[in-house]
Amino acid sequence: KRLLNPKTWKRDGKLVEISASLLHSLGDRIYDDHNEFRTALDAAIQANRITLNLAEKKAICNAASWRDESAPPVIKKIYKKGTVSDPLHGLFETKIDGNTVVVEYEPDTELRDTEQVPLLEEGGIDAFLKREVLPHVPDAWYNMQSVKLGYEISFTRYFYNPQPMRNLEDIRSDILALEKETEGLLSEILGKGA
Repeated sequence: KRLLNPKTWKRDGKLVEISASLLHSLGDRIYDDHNEFRTALDAAIQANRITLNLAEKKAICNAASWRDESAPPVIKKIYKKGTVSDPLHGLFETKIDGNTVVVEYEPDTELRDTEQVPLLEEGGIDAFLKREVLPHVPDAWYNMQSVKLGYEISFTRYFYNPQPMRNLEDIRSDILALEKETEGLLSEILGKGA
């Protein structure tokens, strides 16, 4: 439906025109730091007096950039003074323009993972993360809003009643009985003279 909707084509056409004018303003420089690119993009948008909503700006940004593992982390938000850094919850202390600030980085969705933390984990999620995750991924953090509390019940463990194992004598007698039944079957199949 969206592909055939004339509003979609009109919006995308407008974004192509805006992107062309922004390309003219920005030039063909390749930015290794996405934070610098966004600053330059914002300046070009303001200089050209272009009005974009957040979704349109994000669409242009995504079309003009790509993921680079060697690039510096992308800053999502810079917090005001008084905010304490908390690396386990995604608040990191860094220097910007010589000032020490607390920032929140945009998570790399390709590196996102989930963990099942025992409900009665001593020290809670923080202790589990410090012990099990941070030794392997030192810059990992978790989002408190994404934490889901639940309990996993192993139906097999609680409700499955396995059949008792047969003893070896019963199995041996069954094999011998089958062997007697099939004795002569091969000669019948291949012919009497085989």
